Amino acid sequence: MDISIFLAKFWGWYLLIFFFILSFNPDRIRQINADLRDEKFQILIAFIAIIMGLLSVLFHNVWEPNWKFIITLLGWTALFTGLGLFIFPTHTSKKIAIINIKLIQVIYFLLFLLGIFLLNIGYQVVLY
Repeated sequence: MDISIFLAKFWGWYLLIFFFILSFNPDRIRQINADLRDEKFQILIAFIAIIMGLLSVLFHNVWEPNWKFIITLLGWTALFTGLGLFIFPTHTSKKIAIINIKLIQVIYFLLFLLGIFLLNIGYQVVLY
């Protein structure tokens, strides 16, 4: 399987799953914001984001003007977010805490649409 298709499926399912988790349990967003003040949680999330981002960037650093660029952008975003949480934990958690619940819901809805798009690329349900 092509690595681009694999990562399209991975990021598509990842975004879709988190959209439904946060849609059916919006209190989870508040809990995540509160947990980001805990150093142990920050380190764990930072390591996970760095690993996901680094693997995505190492296996798929494609800067073509098509859907593959989205996968590269997601990888770099995960990597820099993880690095930010690890290197500047208080500054990054304060920036994340500024974002209110409604804006997070809008962002996650846009990420849901992106997840649907990537899953369509991966499984080719609707041809375009």
